[in-house]
Amino acid sequence: MLDTLKTINLNGTAYKANTYDAIVVGSGISGGWAAKELCEKGLKTLVLERGRNIEHVKDYHTAFKNPWDFTHRLVNTQKDKEECPIQSQAFDQGNKHFFVNDKEHPYIQENPFSWVRGYHVGGRSLTWGRQCYRLSDLDFEANLNEGIAVDWPIRYKDIAPWYDYVEKYVGISGRKEGLSQLPDGEFLPPIDLNCIEAYFEGSVKKNYTDRVVTPSRVANLTEAKDGRGPCQYRNLCSRGCPFSAYFSSNGVTLPAAAVTGNLTLISNAIVAEVIYDKEKKRAIGVRVIDTITKQETKYFAKIIFLNASTIATASILLNSTSEAFPQGLGNSSGQVGHNLMDHFQLAGASGIYEGFEDKYYFGRSPGSIHIPRFRNINAETKQKDFIRGYGIQGKGERLSWNDLYAQTEGVGASFKDKITKPGPWEVWLGGWGETLPYYDNKITLDPVAKDNWGLPILRISFEYGDNEKAMRKDIKQSCKEMLERAGFTNINAFDYDQPPGSAVHEMGTARMGHDPKTSVLNGNNQMHEVPNVFITDGSCMTSSATQNPSLTYMALTARACEYAVEGLKKGLL
Repeated sequence: MLDTLKTINLNGTAYKANTYDAIVVGSGISGGWAAKELCEKGLKTLVLERGRNIEHVKDYHTAFKNPWDFTHRLVNTQKDKEECPIQSQAFDQGNKHFFVNDKEHPYIQENPFSWVRGYHVGGRSLTWGRQCYRLSDLDFEANLNEGIAVDWPIRYKDIAPWYDYVEKYVGISGRKEGLSQLPDGEFLPPIDLNCIEAYFEGSVKKNYTDRVVTPSRVANLTEAKDGRGPCQYRNLCSRGCPFSAYFSSNGVTLPAAAVTGNLTLISNAIVAEVIYDKEKKRAIGVRVIDTITKQETKYFAKIIFLNASTIATASILLNSTSEAFPQGLGNSSGQVGHNLMDHFQLAGASGIYEGFEDKYYFGRSPGSIHIPRFRNINAETKQKDFIRGYGIQGKGERLSWNDLYAQTEGVGASFKDKITKPGPWEVWLGGWGETLPYYDNKITLDPVAKDNWGLPILRISFEYGDNEKAMRKDIKQSCKEMLERAGFTNINAFDYDQPPGSAVHEMGTARMGHDPKTSVLNGNNQMHEVPNVFITDGSCMTSSATQNPSLTYMALTARACEYAVEGLKKGLL
């Protein structure tokens, strides 16, 4: 099955007719799901990817390399940092080929914002963190209850069956906890906690009644599934998984789409705009620029799914101007590009535990520990300084040579002997906090500056508000307190104050809502004003919640595909 996926570059390829049943823009997490669902439902589907082709397994050329196989031992060079000041914060020498070159793909930061990108088939599904958590009605109802932004047009019951559907297909390892704020799912056996993580879990259970430590829910197979996996515990996931043990578009959904015979996938194809027909009141296709030849081609379809990622999708909409939509496709509300969100992270604490010196662990676990949101759940947990909340992710490991060499005295063989022995156990905890949907956090198109393909360069304006700043302080203090109560020493409470975008969880910019005057999409991820265009990537999010969002994108995509195909059958689109 994995060898059936073929790609076609625009240059040098002639088409009898550039017409399909459906067009999907983007091949990442949500685009791969759209391709699979639409192809399996019988639609001739064109997937357009702006980056190069990446073939599963074949193009994971660093997957089996050791640190000493790299010239600089995985450490980024000064040249890397100069050419890629943003991306080099996220990559190392083992996966840098899955990230863009910042000089070749510039954007304007009106305020500091790290826009981390991968332009290739599969997109960031090759490098994502794989944490998969469901949203709950605590999240879907928050805007309405607190008078923030607009109300979500869906509730948990609307998406719950689609969470089930996606989890069973993807393969999510995890443990059921029975928490209202973090609904349980369809899980494979969890990745076991090691001894220090299990000890910390026990301490939290003993010392707190309002929080739970659970193994992270990750898209890494703990059992073989449909010819995939299981996970080999190499923890080299971001280099591409030759075992298909973690979920990616390249390894799972795109091959499934290709098996149907309904998929056409074109790489090196930048979608410049969606073409709108004023008479039909429908989008009829897209204008595409070949990244290599810069040749323009138009493709046509009955329905279009935009899954280029939050910021890129908004830029396509804003660039799709016409007499009907002078502010951008479906943008009479003026909301396209606004309400940009990202989780804030890397405030927390770490500490050393003296004990378990006779214990170690097997392999390099891709799992972690997760402490679901415990603030502002009910009256008992209500905070006076901030609304919403945060989840905590963490890891327990023994210090190794790269932790110990700077604090160890000596030279030569004795020095090497000291630092190559396992050090004490450490637990690291960090919060992932909810960012509110502020209208002024936005992307716009620069009126003058153009990129290499003649398209407007993006401007990003984003700042955290007082709510996020207050929450950061609480994250830092709560992590420190949990470690203290568990008997850890040398506790370091930190706040790295990373710029927005660093979590790589961009959301908003084409939000869902009830009213076309204040939102872009309805409850089926369908544009209010252009009913045959659907958006199911992070653009659609009405609020950010605390949970890693990719599982929600996948569930919303499968749900929207079902709705779109039924609409086609009924002649509504």
